[in-house]
Amino acid sequence: MAAHVQPARERLLRAADDLFYANGIAATGVDAVIARAGVATGSLYKNFRGKDDLVTAYLTERDHRFRALWEEHIAAQAGPRGRLLALFPATEQWALRADVQRGCAHVAAAAQLPDGHAGIGAAAEHKRHVVDRLTVLAGAAGLVDPGRTAHDIALIYDGTLSALAVHVDPAPIARGLRLAELVIEADLAGTG
Repeated sequence: MAAHVQPARERLLRAADDLFYANGIAATGVDAVIARAGVATGSLYKNFRGKDDLVTAYLTERDHRFRALWEEHIAAQAGPRGRLLALFPATEQWALRADVQRGCAHVAAAAQLPDGHAGIGAAAEHKRHVVDRLTVLAGAAGLVDPGRTAHDIALIYDGTLSALAVHVDPAPIARGLRLAELVIEADLAGTG
C-alpha cells in the first residue's frame, strides 16, 4: 500500500509555517518554501497568487489550527470558569505540538508586513477571535464585565507568548493562568 502524499497546497502551507515562523517572512523567499515542500514552482502559483497570498493563507491556517485545539480544551472543561481559562492549557499543548519559541506568529507577522498587507488583517482577525471568544466564555461564567475581563485575559495571553519567546520566565503559561485567575476574581469581586 502506497504512503499517503499530502496535496501540494498542504505541503506548501506546512513549509511556509515552518520557514516563515522560524526565519521570518521577509527573510524567506518562495523558492525556499517550494524546496521545503518538495513541489514544483507551478504548484505554488496554482494554489496561491504569490508570496503575499501564501503569507495570508499561512496565518489563517495557523489560526484555524489553534482555534480547533482551543475548542477541544473548552469542550473538555466541566464548568464555565474552566472553559474561560482553557486558553492556557490549550497554549501549553500548542507549545508541545508547534514551535512557539518566537512568540505569537501573528504578532511577529504583523511586525514584518507592510501596512495594508492582507496578512495583517489575518493577524488582527486571530486576535479579535481570541477576545470575542473569551468575551462569550466570560459572559457564560457570570462575570460582571465580560468584555473588560476578556481583554485583560487576552493581554495576559499575549504576554505569556512573549515570555515564551524571550525565555524570561521558566513557566510563563502557568504564570499567565495564575494572573488570569486573579483577573477573574477581581471581576467577580467588583474590583477589576
